[in-house]
Order: sequence, then structure tokens, then C-alpha cells
Amino acid sequence: MKVGIVGANGYSGAELIRLLLQHPYASIEVLISNSTTGSLLTEQYPQFQDIIHMKLDTFNINEIASRVELLFFATPSGVANKIIPLCLEKGIKCIDLSGDFRLRNGDDYVHWYGFEHENVEYLSKAVYGLAEYNEEKIRNSQLIANPGCFPTATLLGLLPALQGEWIDPNSIIIDGKTGVSGAGRKPKVGSLFSEVNENVNAYKIGHHQHIPEIEQSIFDVTGNKVNISFTTHLIPMTRGIMCTMYTKLVKKGTIDEVHQYYEDIFKDSEFVRVRPIGNIPATKEVYGSNYCDIGLYVDERTDRLIIVSVIDNLVKGASGQAIQNMNLVNGWDRSAGLAFAPIFP
Repeated sequence: MKVGIVGANGYSGAELIRLLLQHPYASIEVLISNSTTGSLLTEQYPQFQDIIHMKLDTFNINEIASRVELLFFATPSGVANKIIPLCLEKGIKCIDLSGDFRLRNGDDYVHWYGFEHENVEYLSKAVYGLAEYNEEKIRNSQLIANPGCFPTATLLGLLPALQGEWIDPNSIIIDGKTGVSGAGRKPKVGSLFSEVNENVNAYKIGHHQHIPEIEQSIFDVTGNKVNISFTTHLIPMTRGIMCTMYTKLVKKGTIDEVHQYYEDIFKDSEFVRVRPIGNIPATKEVYGSNYCDIGLYVDERTDRLIIVSVIDNLVKGASGQAIQNMNLVNGWDRSAGLAFAPIFP
């Protein structure tokens, strides 16, 4: 399949390139970057020298339509909603990593993202691309809204406990921690080395744009309307997300029973690994991979189920999951181009 990337000069775009170069069924035909149009990819990312020799082009729908069958959008929020409809009209399948089609209510974009959605009629046509939970809908979709990084880690950790009615849906407290690459490549004060190094910073308390996405997805899977408490922290590392979730148990069960339930839920999921009892995952253990690792602990003293979920924010939290969705759309092996071990240390 001939594919292209819009927003190829960002971290997620570069990660898409790295992963697609080893994909058995996809070839990169177009790289789009309006901010660095005309430059070589290797001017932005020298690691691709002698591997891929392509220029970064401007967005021209007629030219793109003649060259690709599928487009990935790794653009800043507020861009993809303007141009994806043009691509769909040309018969191009679209996978949006930006968040512009994750929420079904157009008004939510003003409140949570700070922009007016220009094509709200397409929100109902998008399929939410949480691959482990939406596989059949994804297979028949022309427009996939790739989940956010925090929602991916959070939902894969929480949904089994909610499905099994192990926990009180309104008791959920999520403590999220992310590496600096999650803030993107655009220079900003908060991402400077001297600001991040030896520092931990809580940000967007109570108004993170991933809150409605998580709550909407919980409702879609379980029918529970919930209000979560969600606080994110920026920590001094490049890649990785850890979400520690504190939930109130409402059904009596041992750690063995809860653990077995999770294993049964994910028994056919290549990229979700439920850790053995007593083994809690760390971000380094999924670094550079498409895995989500989950650790569980039943605190009998407080009647809480504590769930720890880790991913690489640029792979399972963005580009890897987008390729996983491309595989589903085309009926390919779900792990095509993604079957590699994490990098350690």
C-alpha cells in the first residue's frame, strides 16, 4: 500500500517513518510538512541519511490523491479537521493521530482543545482506534481517530476492571507521568533541558484535553457515565508514559481472580502484556515498542484495586498504534511491521 504522512517533521511523524521503513506491505510515497516544505527529510532528521532520500512537500490534495491510498496525520491539533474531509472525498483512507476526530461533540473542541471544529459532520463517521477494543469497526473504517497517548495507557488498564464490574466507575483517580517528547518538537520554555532536568511538573490539572476522550471511551465500552480525576506530570525522560490508577473495589475478589480476568480479556492481544502477580512494569521495559504492560495490585487494607499501565508514548501511544490500525483496515497480520522487542536499557 502506498502511504503518506502529513506532519512528517514532528516526533510522531519521524517515528512513523522509522516503523514504516520496515513494514512488509507499506511504502512511503509522500511526506508533507508545510513548515519545512522543500527541505530534505535528512535536514530535519539526519538519522535517516542513506536510508530514505525524500523531500518534504506542501499539501496538494490533487497530487497526493494520485500517489497514495492512505494518509497518516501527525499534525498539531486543529489542522486535520480542515483537510481530512478533502482526502476522504478523494477515496483516501485517513488515520488521524492529532485528536481532531476523537470526540463526537463538536462543542467539546472549543472547551477542551481551544479551536472551532470546521467539519463536525465527520465526527460521527470516525472510528475510535483503540485497536484492542474496536477491531471490527476499525476494519471497515475510512477514517480512524487514533487514541491519545494517555488515553491508550489509561483505557487498556481500566476497561477490564470496569467490564468485570470489579470497581466503582466514579472512584477512578489517574496519576499520569510522561516523558518530554509528548510535548512535541516545537521549542517551548517548558521543554527546555534546564526546565525539565531534575524536576517534576504537574500540568493541566482539571482541564487536560484527554479527560473527555477517556470518559467518552469508558461510556462506549461499559455504558457508565463517569467523572474521572486525572492529573498529568512531566518528568525528566525522553519517552514513556506511566499511568497509575486508584479505584475502589465493589466486588470481593483476590488478586489471583482479578489477574486471571485481565489475562482472559487480553489473551488474544499481541501488544498487551499482563505482568505476573507481584511484578509491576516500568516505562523502560516497553521503550521503543508497541507494547502496553499492565501490573495489578489488590490493596485489601483499603479495598482498592491499583492498576499500573506503561507504554512508549511515541509508539503504542501514537505511531505504532496508527500502524496497528492500518494493519486492521487492510486485513493484514495485526503485528505486521511491529513485532519487535523493546529497547533496554
